Amino acid sequence: MDLLPTLRPSPVSPTVNLLEEGVQHGFLRLPYSRDDSAWGAVMVPLTVIKNGAGPTALLTGGNHGDEYEGPIALFDLARTLKAENVSGRVIIIPAMNYPAFVAGTRTSPIDSGNMNRCFPGRPDGTVTEKIADFFQRALLPNADIVLDFHSGGKTLDFLPFCAAHILADKIQEAKSFELVEAFGAPFSMKMLEIDAVGMYDTAAEEMGKTFITTEIGGAGTATAASVKIAKRGVSNVLKAAGILAGPVEPQPTQWLDMPDGDCFAIAEEGGLIELLVNLGDPVTKGAAIARIYPVSRTGAAPREIHARMSGILTARHVPGLVKPGDCVGVIAVAVAV
Repeated sequence: MDLLPTLRPSPVSPTVNLLEEGVQHGFLRLPYSRDDSAWGAVMVPLTVIKNGAGPTALLTGGNHGDEYEGPIALFDLARTLKAENVSGRVIIIPAMNYPAFVAGTRTSPIDSGNMNRCFPGRPDGTVTEKIADFFQRALLPNADIVLDFHSGGKTLDFLPFCAAHILADKIQEAKSFELVEAFGAPFSMKMLEIDAVGMYDTAAEEMGKTFITTEIGGAGTATAASVKIAKRGVSNVLKAAGILAGPVEPQPTQWLDMPDGDCFAIAEEGGLIELLVNLGDPVTKGAAIARIYPVSRTGAAPREIHARMSGILTARHVPGLVKPGDCVGVIAVAVAV
């Protein structure tokens, strides 16, 4: 007797045929009954471009709703990419966590769901879990290459990098780092996650997919320079995968490594932060990288945060106030590849 529960079918349905040739613009439709719409739905924008045989690239942004370089690059790609220029299939979802994206928040205003901590999701779960479940069971299994755009959102600002993870499967790892290099960001990262449980990255990698991601800027906005990096990078990835014709536009990149947890500088007290080094500056183990001033009264000495390793300041906290447990800086090490 089979005691394992049978998974329900996903309540999410695409309004386009994912296997059809040509260019289709539509939505992932998730029924969502709410106060202002009894038979309403969450409508996640979707573009599918297919032309003949070839690999499938799944391109996503807005996994966190306050990160903008990816959505800009992907909304632009969705309106400009023509089927005759594609060999295979490109699935473009510029804003995975669409409720968070339209609210300008990291997590969903509907259920407080952090999309990048909700995998594998549940077909009978919250709105965020239902969207994650559709990616887990319907989209990721049919993708060969997955590019998920991130930036620092409203609480972090990064040096612009493309990244992949160190994996047990070295063939899979090598394919991922080949696409990182092809992306051509100013920096390329061998990335360590502070908490990988429930991540989209982990779900894709456990299926054996070639997965790459980015951290391109942040601070709750996008710049002309960061958007240019994102647009050129996604084009380069599609060319390197053989989905788009033409040569990759090579760009100089500095490889970085996050070797262990000492990369992360964490605030133990809250207050007003004064950064003592700029993004991209070298730091030495033991050196003060920030001060946190108590704000309940004047005259109190600030608490210094010291680097636990030498390297390059790769990310910094924004805005000016921090809480206990906040990441205030990330240090990475320059490496030769």
